[in-house]
Order: sequence, then structure tokens, then C-alpha cells
Amino acid sequence: MTGKQPAAAQRLTVALGERSYDILVGPGLVARAGEEIAPLMRRRQAVVVTDATVAAHYLAPLEASLGAAGIAHHAIVLPPGEATKDLAHFGRLIDDLLSSGIERGTMLVALGGGVVGDIAGFAAATVLRGIDFVQIPTTLLAQVDSSVGGKTAINTAAGKNLVGAFYQPRLVLIDTATLATLPRRELRAGYAETVKYGLIADADFFSWLDAENRAVYDLDAAALTRAVITSCRMKADIVAADERETGDARALLNFGHTFGHALEAETGFGDALLHGEAVALGMALAFDFAAELGLVSAVDARRVRDHLDAAGLPTTLGAAGLSGTAADPLLAHMGKDKKVRDGGITLILPRRIGEAFVMRDAPVARLRAFLAACD
Repeated sequence: MTGKQPAAAQRLTVALGERSYDILVGPGLVARAGEEIAPLMRRRQAVVVTDATVAAHYLAPLEASLGAAGIAHHAIVLPPGEATKDLAHFGRLIDDLLSSGIERGTMLVALGGGVVGDIAGFAAATVLRGIDFVQIPTTLLAQVDSSVGGKTAINTAAGKNLVGAFYQPRLVLIDTATLATLPRRELRAGYAETVKYGLIADADFFSWLDAENRAVYDLDAAALTRAVITSCRMKADIVAADERETGDARALLNFGHTFGHALEAETGFGDALLHGEAVALGMALAFDFAAELGLVSAVDARRVRDHLDAAGLPTTLGAAGLSGTAADPLLAHMGKDKKVRDGGITLILPRRIGEAFVMRDAPVARLRAFLAACD
């Protein structure tokens, strides 16, 4: 890729042959997005998809950057929140894109968190049978996880992310300065996905987070950059090895998510339980369940719970407002998870901090008893 690299930005590559793309990480990238995007365009026309919250902070500087690079553009502003990631909003987004005069050479630019990235990426994958798109993630969760790897999806009444496509972006611009306007709760929710990488594959990274997590929350530039770069590098390597989750490598990235998605479904995919909060609770439950099965030490399970507690993340159903939730509804949600095979529930479980594995056909009776005992 050509284009002047912003000062202090670091560059990673997701190696997927002719569909390889770069991830740039550093401050000030929104204001320089136009010059990074322009060399990738077949036609100097872009549509920015964002939400109302993000637009108030970052739409104007992004549009100024696109204009300075000679890129014609307009914006589609969606309502904020997980509820936007549904079929109705997706249909309206497609109608708006088509009515805007897009062509196959038009670039779609997703400016926002995971919801915007997911729905805009799925729109790019489907409109006109596919147009190019760029991810500019503005939440920690999106920066360390959902913006990288090409998973795009929307939710349905049947469950989370059940309608979507694998569709890789042309570029990911991670402007770490955008996190300065992120609410503390959203920042902590994103931190859960950062912790995930240490728990599934890098015990040393988890130990570093254990010591430096406050620096990450406080947006210390060096700590934040290290957390984002380490997470993105690990995800890029996993995606390059298993792009479409045909093996176990990419499935490990779902650690905490089978539990977490069930909890989100039970709360109606709303603000009562943010995705990252659900993942944090799901990871705690995964460690506890694995400890009950004798697969991981109780010491590791307690260490993980203590770490997430200290981060202000929920580690019990009560902390998530789900005390007294019956086991069977949660099992029903888990039975609709994308990883289900031949009707059996698949879980990602730990062997120790820094190592996880895929358990197919999890023991449902043990799982039901475990969930029934959770408070």
C-alpha cells in the first residue's frame, strides 16, 4: 500500500494472499484517513457509515480528510447501540446505499464501534455483490477484535451474529486517540476482549495485563499501544492461519462467547449487558466450568475472576443483573450458537491461563447443573 504513514503509527499485515491488508495503529489517523484510503480506491467516491454518537466527535475530521484527498463522500448516520444491528436497520442501510448512487468502485468506510463495523461490513459484502470497505474502529473492543478478521454480521431473534459473511476490509485504521471520548464502561468492556488473547494463547501477555491494566484504562499511550498491537498481531496471525474458522485455530477467538452470547440474548441485546461485559462473564464461567470438570486448576480460575473483578467487569450472573436466571433458557440460546455441530454444544475451554481448546459435545447435563448453580 502506498501513502504517507502517520507519525508514530505502527503497521501490521493480515496475510491473506491477494486479499492481504494492513492495520495501522496510532494517534491521529482519523485526520489522515483520506491519504491512506485514496491509493486503495478504484473510484474516488466514499460512503461513511457511522452512528450518531461517533458522528458528533469524528465525522467532521474524517470528512475533512476525505475532502482534502479529493474523495467525494457523504455519510449515513445510524442510531447508536446493539439494537441497530438487526434486519430492519440493515435493510434501511442497503436502501440508503443504493439510493446514494454507489457503484462497484465506491468505498464504504465504517466509522465506529463493533455494531457499525459489523453492519457496515455486511452491507459492503452484499450490496452490488460486494464493494470495498475500510474499518476505522473507535472503541477498544472494535480496535482489538471485531475490526480485524472479516467477520461481518447482524443479529436476529434467533440469536447473535447468525446472519453475516466473511468479508475482509481493504484497510484497518486504528486511531488510539478516539478512545479519549469513550465512556469508561465501554472502555472496560473492550478490555475484556484484550484479556481474551492472553487467556487463550499468551500467558505472558496476561501477566503483563495483570500488572499494567490500570495504565491501559488510563489511556497511557505506551501501555494502550502495546495492548492494541499485541491483540491485533495475535488476531492477524490466527486469521491468516484459519480465515473462515474451518479448524480450531480461529474458533479459539470465541472463548467466552458461547456463554456470553447466551447472556446477551437473555437480556435482549441491549445496554443492560454490553458485549464485552458478556464476554468477561462468559470467560469467568468458562474457567469455572472447566475447573468443575477438572480441566483447569481452581487457582487459575480464581486468578482470572479476580483480574476481571478488578477491572470492574461482571463475573457473576448477579453482577450482570441476571441472578436467578434458569439454566434451560441459557442452554437453549447456547444450542443456537454458530459453533453447534450435529446438535451438540461446542465450548472453548481453558487448560490453563494461556492455553485453550475446543470441546465439542460438551456434557449438557453437567453444563445444566453448573448453570443452575450459578448466582
